[in-house]
Amino acid sequence: MLSKEARKAWNEAFWAGFKNHMRACLSASGKRVNWINYPTQVKNTYLRMVCDGKQILLCYDIQFKDAGVQAIFWEQLTELKVVLESNMSIPTHWEPQLVNNEGQTFGRLFWQLENANFYDETHWPLIYAFFKKHLREFDVFYQEFNEILITLVD
Repeated sequence: MLSKEARKAWNEAFWAGFKNHMRACLSASGKRVNWINYPTQVKNTYLRMVCDGKQILLCYDIQFKDAGVQAIFWEQLTELKVVLESNMSIPTHWEPQLVNNEGQTFGRLFWQLENANFYDETHWPLIYAFFKKHLREFDVFYQEFNEILITLVD
C-alpha cells in the first residue's frame, strides 16, 4: 500500500501524462478543450474519469439537488439513449440512483475498462487510450445534443 504522499505523486504523474497525451486532441466542435475538466455547460452535471486501484471508469454524473429536475434530466437522457449508445463503441451502464459519500442521490452513465491496473505503470498507455477514445466518442454525441440538455435546465 502506498503512503499518502506516494499516492499523490502517482496521481499527479498519471494525470500529467494524460494531459500531455490529449494535448493535440480538439473537440468535435473544433475547439481546444480541457479533457480532464470537460466543460458540460450544464451546472450539476460532470464528466469524470475515475482511476483507482479498484476500477477505471469514464462517468457522466447528473447531480441536481432538486429531485424533479434530476428526474426530467434523466428522462431526457434516456430519450437520447439510442443515439448516445450508437456513438459509444462499448456498452453504456445506466445507474439512475446512486448515493455519494455525502448522502446525495445522483444518476450516472459510465463506461468501464476491465483488466487494467492504475497502479501498474505499464498499463497507463492502455488507460490513456481508453479515456481518449471514449472521451472523444462522448464529445461527438455531446457537441451534437448539448443544446437540448442545456435548455432543459435553463
